[in-house]
Amino acid sequence: MSEPISFDDFLKVDIRVGVVVEALPFPEARKPAIKLKIDFGSKIGVKKSSAQIARHYTPEELIGRQVLAVVNFPPRQIGPFMSEVLTLGVPDADGEVVLLQPQQEVPLGGRLF
Repeated sequence: MSEPISFDDFLKVDIRVGVVVEALPFPEARKPAIKLKIDFGSKIGVKKSSAQIARHYTPEELIGRQVLAVVNFPPRQIGPFMSEVLTLGVPDADGEVVLLQPQQEVPLGGRLF
């Protein structure tokens, strides 16, 4: 477990729901990954993300899937790709990423609380 943080620290992390509108293989990545374009609605727009999710997902099945992502980290260069948001997941029993997503469809851009 990480060291405790304040509730105000938690509020600084802006986690929003978006929908995957484009997903492409990312063969240049060191670990198997998929390049995503995620639409977070009109206020945030479409952002790019590199996600190491190729074990459980194909690009085709990701289109239209709602996901959660941190939208207020600075962009990060991943090889030749600039990742703008951090798509969230948790490890399965083998340590492979399983995406976090709402149990039902929700409005784009909704903030986690």
